[in-house]
Amino acid sequence: MMVYLNGELIDEQDAHISFDDRGFLFADGVYEVIHIYARHFFEWDRHMARLRRSITGIDLPDIDRTALTKGAEALLEQFNGEEGVLYLEITRGVQPRTHSFPSRDVPPTILMWIRPHQSFSDRMIGDGVSVITVPDDRWAKVWIKTIGLLPNVLAKEKAHKMGVFDAVFVRDGMVTEATSANILIVRQGVLQTAPVTNYILPGITREVVLEIARDQGIPTLLEPFSVEDMYAADEVFLTGTTTEVLPVTRVDGHMIGKEAGPMAVFLLRELRQKANSVS
Repeated sequence: MMVYLNGELIDEQDAHISFDDRGFLFADGVYEVIHIYARHFFEWDRHMARLRRSITGIDLPDIDRTALTKGAEALLEQFNGEEGVLYLEITRGVQPRTHSFPSRDVPPTILMWIRPHQSFSDRMIGDGVSVITVPDDRWAKVWIKTIGLLPNVLAKEKAHKMGVFDAVFVRDGMVTEATSANILIVRQGVLQTAPVTNYILPGITREVVLEIARDQGIPTLLEPFSVEDMYAADEVFLTGTTTEVLPVTRVDGHMIGKEAGPMAVFLLRELRQKANSVS
């Protein structure tokens, strides 16, 4: 497999990163994950806009996005599949370990690679998944898509140990998001999700799904909701780059429905149609 590392396309076996890289030492970096449908990057411009916000959020020097785009396109040419996922990571670069930033002439480390992606099976989507709720003990700048994901990793592992798909973060009684996805509920035909704040990552798929809903005349509400609201919802589902639209049918053991709800199924179909129709 080929990877893009600091301006070059090289074999993954030849890709090496210094142990002095600040991404390794401090999780001092940001990332993006971009879905590839029908051999094209889905919502590339939105992902780049979010990447720019994350870069600004950690005071990282700006990067050459034209070169980044060309590098991603070169990787895509090497990719054999129709559907995949591009991973992009940028760190503050290499410097002997010290907490303060390196001087501005230290170049960032830029790494990209593509992996094949297989969407969830129709059976899994139809049955829906189970999740648990956990306290949201993450830092107060969740809107930055940082590589420092240890709280998310620990929450996801807790969910796996309990035999469920994912964990949903709760802060002061209100639902924020899942470990790697946004979360939405449906109540009496209204699609509801918490508004983007510093405690919620502005998901690209979430944004697209809300646009699809509005275009289809589905009422949408950007307001926080409680755990009890989620338990009582007609539908619950996750949205994310690799998650797409994934129905949730059990939360903390509470049944939400015996199968995927009609709105989640509809929005997933519309999302995939939109993604695969873009040339």
